[in-house]
Amino acid sequence: MSVNETILDHKALLIKAITAKESEYDSRVCMLRRPFHSPGYHTRLTVKDHPTTHPTYQSLLYAVGLLNTEMKEYEQRAYDIIGRLLSLQDRNPLSDTYGIWPWFYEEPLTQMAPPDWNWADFCGKELLLAVLRHGHKMPEALKDQIRESVSFACDAIIKRNVGPHYTNIAIMGAFVTLIAGEVYDRKDYADYGLERLEKLQQYTANLGTFQEFNSPTYSVIAIVELSKIREYSLNSRAKDITAELLDMVWRMVVEHYHPVSQQWAGPHSRSYSTLLTNKAKSFLQVATDNKLVFFASDDLDYDAEWFGSGIQCPKPYIEQFARVEVRDLRQPYYRNEETGFVKWAETYITPQYAIGVFRKEIMWNQTRGMVAYFDNSGQPTYLQMRCLHDGYDYCSAVLSVAASCNHLLLGVNFLTNGGDTHPNLDRIQGRIEATDFRIRMEFGGCLERMSIEQEGAVAQVQINGLPLRFESLYAAFEGTGENQLRCSDKSVSSATAGWNWEWSKQGDTYGLDLVIYTGERQTIDFQAMDKAAFLFSLAIGDSVKELPLIVIEEEADQVIARHADNRADGSQQQLSISLKPNDKHPN
Repeated sequence: MSVNETILDHKALLIKAITAKESEYDSRVCMLRRPFHSPGYHTRLTVKDHPTTHPTYQSLLYAVGLLNTEMKEYEQRAYDIIGRLLSLQDRNPLSDTYGIWPWFYEEPLTQMAPPDWNWADFCGKELLLAVLRHGHKMPEALKDQIRESVSFACDAIIKRNVGPHYTNIAIMGAFVTLIAGEVYDRKDYADYGLERLEKLQQYTANLGTFQEFNSPTYSVIAIVELSKIREYSLNSRAKDITAELLDMVWRMVVEHYHPVSQQWAGPHSRSYSTLLTNKAKSFLQVATDNKLVFFASDDLDYDAEWFGSGIQCPKPYIEQFARVEVRDLRQPYYRNEETGFVKWAETYITPQYAIGVFRKEIMWNQTRGMVAYFDNSGQPTYLQMRCLHDGYDYCSAVLSVAASCNHLLLGVNFLTNGGDTHPNLDRIQGRIEATDFRIRMEFGGCLERMSIEQEGAVAQVQINGLPLRFESLYAAFEGTGENQLRCSDKSVSSATAGWNWEWSKQGDTYGLDLVIYTGERQTIDFQAMDKAAFLFSLAIGDSVKELPLIVIEEEADQVIARHADNRADGSQQQLSISLKPNDKHPN
């Protein structure tokens, strides 16, 4: 990262981004054709049966981008795409999916598992942007169809009425309804949009942050969508709210940026890539008016969505991106007003590394509940803690952490009624089928200048000379009778003996694994488990040299790890987790 005063040419970047998609356009369908990709839920399509698909939202983004170039030769193509997308919306007021779109042309709403109601927000906002910027030159018939379609999307958004905890959708839905109300003179829509925005402002003011906390993906989306409201709304109250929320989210971004590794320090409530993507880096470069430079302008991964959105990092925060310092951050990111339960995020940043943890959170594939970034001779190396069911992150594993700067106590226990690959869409109903089940300390990014030494339950890693020490403190995975699993080489028992680390390379990553089960497909019945809990310690840097004695105790239905001696401030670091799987979600 460096500082540069060159001003970016947004129109040139937009045209380059749009023309690069020329080969993806399918004139037969009037949509983009792309290699199939999904997060593993909502759609039943597979890459085997559908190696390529026509995505709805991405095609609509492309259409708006075509219009934004203001190139006459692109206008009719944009109108053709919009017309195609309008035809795919469910327009039946009696239908459960009224007002939304499918993800793909190849998969109607009736075949999805289940449909994604967020598409009313995602697609609705793009239709509005097309009208706001280019309605003056659109065919009248198309404008009328868009108006009708947007009203259906608004109806769907209002009916669903997402709360302020769902940050990015709360913002998007506010944009669609507020701007639609202003553009089409629908006071009911405009009033709802403003009220939704005010609820989000109040909710985040009480919490001090977004509940979609520190998400590299959704913080960017929040910034873009809030910026659009500020840019296009005629309501002064809406502009004031968005200015306040934008300042808050930018402060969160800059506080968690680790300039030495050029990574966005954790923990992340939602993330699709553990390393910061080129798209996210490009966003930071664009939002700082090229003051922060990761790429040459020609190499920027420019998103057409950013054009004309008014995104701008507040000037007081720009210089802070390059600040190398020690930071110790603690932030509540969720509060249950009925029970008083609070979730906490903690981040410890040094010039050499950054550690981010949630004190208690499920371990699904979008959550980075324990993630660290290291400077590896100018390249980033990451460490992420995962629980894998047949190679995919297991949602019904619960991570608990007690952190003291660079020394962590880590615990994993299990839910009986959580999800498998997704928190809500595929509930396990107490049991799973598995050929492999393991806890992994995953290393990725730059894997050079790394070494590993293993001895029993202890593994010692070095990253560019920085020592890390992992220890398995407690391991129990016990059922009774038919529920007693047996691994290929050991009985699954509560003794730590036999629970040793296994080190392997998996593609572009290294895995330091504690294997719970591997073998023929078997049923794991968590409801019948007497004990299913794991405790670990992780020390980084200087703390490796002066490790405290850790005592493990079972008390009633809990297993506890604690330091035998109090710390200098008189406190004692300890972690307690449930021994037996239960339905006590961390919320």
